[in-house]
Amino acid sequence: MGRHGENIRKRSDGRWEGRYKVFDENKGRSIYRSVYSRSYEAVKEKLSKAKFELTCEKEVKDAKEALKAADSHITLLFAQAAEEWLGEVAERRKYSTYVKYRTVYQTHLAKAAGQCQISGTGFFQLSTKIFDHLSEENLSESLKKSIGCVANQILSFANRNYSAGVPLLERPSVKLKKGNVKTLTKAEQARLLSHIYQVTDRSKIAVLLCLCTGLRLGELCALQWEDLDIKSMTITVNRTVQRIAVAEGSTKTVLLETEPKSESSKRSIPITAEMLCLLMQLKESQPYIFGREKPLDPRTMQYRFQKFLREAKIDSRNFHILRHTFATNCVENNMDVKALSEILGHADVKLTLNRYVHPTMDSKRKQIEMLLDFYGQICGQAA
Repeated sequence: MGRHGENIRKRSDGRWEGRYKVFDENKGRSIYRSVYSRSYEAVKEKLSKAKFELTCEKEVKDAKEALKAADSHITLLFAQAAEEWLGEVAERRKYSTYVKYRTVYQTHLAKAAGQCQISGTGFFQLSTKIFDHLSEENLSESLKKSIGCVANQILSFANRNYSAGVPLLERPSVKLKKGNVKTLTKAEQARLLSHIYQVTDRSKIAVLLCLCTGLRLGELCALQWEDLDIKSMTITVNRTVQRIAVAEGSTKTVLLETEPKSESSKRSIPITAEMLCLLMQLKESQPYIFGREKPLDPRTMQYRFQKFLREAKIDSRNFHILRHTFATNCVENNMDVKALSEILGHADVKLTLNRYVHPTMDSKRKQIEMLLDFYGQICGQAA
């Protein structure tokens, strides 16, 4: 039978068993463990050894927790957290995203706040310097938003990895101006189309394709022949290309081909039989439709587009105006907004309406005239 206070007992098989209590972190409660031997003295010695090792484990664990708590009070500079965070971004995010974040940090945060401490009283100095920089007049509203976003992501990293325990910065009161995004007028569209059809070539067909589908410039330049489905008469967006800055190498920028900017950007777009015929006239053995052996450089397409505008007697515009013009034309011709949203690659219909759909003055005038006709009908009924 068991000895009083020792939790040792003799089993029916003749062996002695000693039990001791441990806390199981996985189960979240205390459990019992056992040691065994053929004699009472031996099991008592084993039990004492097990309890001693358990005590040592607890002391080591407590020491590690204390060291971790001490580490949380080590001076952490904003620059140190930023460099570690950027390393994490480089491993987990697209390279183009890493370059964007790195550029924002190095240009706008490193010099202003890099040597400020994140924790303690240093946080007040850090936040003050960042907000002083955001108040500079030469920064655009969208850039201020990006700077604030990067700063808060660095602070979140410090809280997550160093238990810095600092609040995130309040978002700057950025009021983005909803300027009227320009589209090509009907007359300008007519002149551009006339110039394209006068003598067609690969670049003119590329411009026409964007005007008829709303493709982004990077998506257009990355199109491959395998993305064109002749039977279903569709073009599938599987990739995009952009020129980004690089930290090392013989050139300052490189042409980078990646997946589209979001899952909703991966889409299939229907094209007309006429558009399909024009594209098939360009068919060659090279993989890319417009770049042939490699993706077309977006800068090259921009230069050619500007040339076409000059030849068509149209003022200089950004290539993206073709996407705006396509969306506006679709809405004015009563295309279902949900269908248009999917063609443009938007995740939300609201984005389509707020950002890419811009009714013209002619469209507004037509709606007003329809309302006046309606009022006239009411007056006629009253008479």
